[in-house]
Amino acid sequence: MSIKVGDTAPNFTLPAQNGSTISLQDFRGKNVVLYFYPKDDTPGCTAESCAFRDRYEVFKSAGAEVVGVSADSSESHQKFAAKYNLPFTLLTDKGDQVRKLYGATAAFGLFPGRVTYVIDQQGVVQYVFDSMFNFKGHVEEALKTLQQLAIK
Repeated sequence: MSIKVGDTAPNFTLPAQNGSTISLQDFRGKNVVLYFYPKDDTPGCTAESCAFRDRYEVFKSAGAEVVGVSADSSESHQKFAAKYNLPFTLLTDKGDQVRKLYGATAAFGLFPGRVTYVIDQQGVVQYVFDSMFNFKGHVEEALKTLQQLAIK
């Protein structure tokens, strides 16, 4: 099953890099940019995460939270966030349960996919961007979608 535009984003609860647990429902009333990425501290994932970091204030001023998800441990997320000064939450999806729930499963049938979901304040998916190699496209498309939501 793949989550698509118009679907209600499934709720989940996962551990964050700071040791707390975060649920999607914690963000009700805010827009959420939920991005699934393959692995901490790899070239593509670093480029994507740093692109989100570099535009983080724009996301915040658009009323959005940025949340990254991979199967890496909380400790790995802590190191990754500290190394690149990532100001947003990274969640650990051991066993890829949430990834499977959203349908952000595999690129080329081999690697965990790179998929970004823009979820509105009511928890409805407004945009899905799926690209393994267009790292910055995830950021730009999410921002475009948030700007369109602001106009509505």
